Amino acid sequence: MAESVVIGAGATGVATARRLAERGQHVRLVTRSGSGPDHPRIERVALDAGRTADLAAALTGARTVFNAAMTPYHTWPETMPPLFTSILAATERAGADYVMLGNHYAYRQSTGPITERTPLDPHTRKGRVRAALWQQAETAHREGRLRVTEVRAGQYLGPGAVSAFTLLVAPRVLAGELALVHGDPDAEHSFSATEDVAAALVAVAGGDEQAWGRAWNAPVVTTTPRRAAGVLAELHGAPEPRLEPLTERDLTLLSLGDPLWREFIEMSYLSDLPFRVDDSDIRETFGLTPSPLREVLAAAA
Repeated sequence: MAESVVIGAGATGVATARRLAERGQHVRLVTRSGSGPDHPRIERVALDAGRTADLAAALTGARTVFNAAMTPYHTWPETMPPLFTSILAATERAGADYVMLGNHYAYRQSTGPITERTPLDPHTRKGRVRAALWQQAETAHREGRLRVTEVRAGQYLGPGAVSAFTLLVAPRVLAGELALVHGDPDAEHSFSATEDVAAALVAVAGGDEQAWGRAWNAPVVTTTPRRAAGVLAELHGAPEPRLEPLTERDLTLLSLGDPLWREFIEMSYLSDLPFRVDDSDIRETFGLTPSPLREVLAAAA
């Protein structure tokens, strides 16, 4: 019987499953394909989490369900709501606690750091999706149907991370080529390492009653893409990075080959100006701090 179930085998889902298994838990990792790490305490299950009854059966006996699921980026408005509704309903049927992996898309730009008490104010399609998914879960918590919490990550760095930096900047920097940056290369942004986000998910799941019914910002390192690129180049013996902003025309041309890039256009407001996140709540409550940037970048390449 699995003590915890992790849904989704992206970098953070896998890191969460491993972290739980290394604590001695039996973990069930649910994906469509049955993919995931080879570990004696991780049971890989091939299952469509959108099939509520089947998923509820797979959750039987679990104390905690970690939702790290992700649909193709360009399909979020259509595919994320039914999937998350199914996962929430199945978790409620199983009588388990529910820990969601989220992000900061539901916030607008702010003159100061974003805290968990900053009002959600989405103005993009993906921001509205993220806000609605959290509000649906929060309502279930308030109604006493199950315990819910969410960890909101910054832009991802680290092994297996998928973000504008890892897709656009890191490969070009390591190759000594010009890197096109999504947004202003010198605007500060809050980054989260995949392992730090996994640590946050596990920590809040083991917390007392104050951990539930609210969101938590994952540990972040706030820096600029240019500084991060410089550290990456230094660590791996690459030339000094050359960075230029990616234009809307560039994104349009890229999107002809992959619809992923079209979706970056509406989220440009997060990168064109500074976007800082305050992670003091999770630091003070759970003693979590972000991994040093050098260590994260050294492990990523």
